[in-house]
Amino acid sequence: MFLLRLQDLRLSFVLVLIALAGAQVSSKRPDVAGANYSGMYSFLREGEFVQLTVENKGRVTGFVSRFGDSESDRGAFLDHFFKSGSLDGNQLTFTTDTVHGVSFDFQGAIERGEGKKPGDEGYYVLKGTLTEITSDDAKNKSSHPRQVGLKSFPQDLTR
Repeated sequence: MFLLRLQDLRLSFVLVLIALAGAQVSSKRPDVAGANYSGMYSFLREGEFVQLTVENKGRVTGFVSRFGDSESDRGAFLDHFFKSGSLDGNQLTFTTDTVHGVSFDFQGAIERGEGKKPGDEGYYVLKGTLTEITSDDAKNKSSHPRQVGLKSFPQDLTR
């Protein structure tokens, strides 16, 4: 009887170890695939943001929503949808469509920020080079690169 209980105890111990190992592997998979990176991030000014959606095989869709700067669109909300975007590991690139003579190109990485737990503001940060590309009526283009750190917005994870 004692041997039977000891075998049951050993079996239970092995099952617990297998369950713990499986939990550790599955908790790391979403970050590798980029699923947890999807969401809203701050942009250049208060009230502006980037909406980022990581899809299958590293494809990234989304848009930049910002206030216009020119005389004709000053203060208007403009949406620059991604023309292309990709995620390879944590390396992120995207290029937006041109709206009112302005487009954006981002090359950088998604890194862990200062947020303490998933859903906190700044849990992830888009760090890299954001290039603003402007073109005038004569189709002359100019580029303005800058280093940015765009923080993730807080999320309600109870949904």
